[in-house]
Amino acid sequence: MTFIDYYKILGISKKATKDEIKKAYRKLARKFHPDVNPGDKEAEKKFKEINEANEVLSNPENRKKYDEYGKDWKHAEAFEKAKQQQQYSQRQQTPFGSGSEEDFSDFFSSMFGGQGRRGRSMQFRGQDFNAELELSLEDVYRTHKRTLTVNGKNIRLTIPAGVRNGQVIKIKKHGAEGINGGPRGDLNIQFSIINSTRFRRDQNNLYTSVDLDLYTALLGGEITVDTFDGKAKLKVKPETPNGTQVKLKGKGFPVYKKEGQYGDLYITYNLKIPSKLSAKEKQLFEELAKLR
Repeated sequence: MTFIDYYKILGISKKATKDEIKKAYRKLARKFHPDVNPGDKEAEKKFKEINEANEVLSNPENRKKYDEYGKDWKHAEAFEKAKQQQQYSQRQQTPFGSGSEEDFSDFFSSMFGGQGRRGRSMQFRGQDFNAELELSLEDVYRTHKRTLTVNGKNIRLTIPAGVRNGQVIKIKKHGAEGINGGPRGDLNIQFSIINSTRFRRDQNNLYTSVDLDLYTALLGGEITVDTFDGKAKLKVKPETPNGTQVKLKGKGFPVYKKEGQYGDLYITYNLKIPSKLSAKEKQLFEELAKLR
């Protein structure tokens, strides 16, 4: 296996922080994405390398193995386990002080390049892949399908409505191939939800504010407000104070994997004081003040 310098691919140093890795990956992924470079085989190859580098370096455990074992990082756990078994066997079979360890490369070759001591190859589960999928809040309001490119392969996903920021879902057997016929690893997808709407999401509930004019607040009436998926009419009680919060039941965010269930929408009234009053309006307010 040819050694690939993942740090060099992302253009970062070996001391790069998690945020620096994430920033470098996103910048390069946008630049070399197949949708931006249709038919460009070189860009497609570069995009695959960028994803592979991110999958390793964004995972602290995999990054540690890569820093220590280089191109053989995927077999790090298998190597350590087999090495311990071999050392134990040597201690049982040889006098103290007379044993010696095999060279790393020779030992690794004997493990994965040929038959084991018991006449059969050792099988190991493949490594898990880790990917991040960035979606908007509007995207996750409804169940939809999305194609995700991982390690150069396109995977068609059904994303349930209501997934949350930072949530991780596992897709079995979409990770790296196993060793010597072992099972494939899994694909772990972490969602990064970007909210550019006027609504604040908290679990399954949504929060927003609307302006309420002075006259409606004092006398009551009906107003039309925006919800996440349309408009709704609200009745305003007379003498409604500034900062009053009302609840629209079932107008919040969908509950994850519970079809037809929604949270609530909470609306806070912001009282708007009229400005640029005419002489007549000022006179009426003065009269009203005298009555009070």
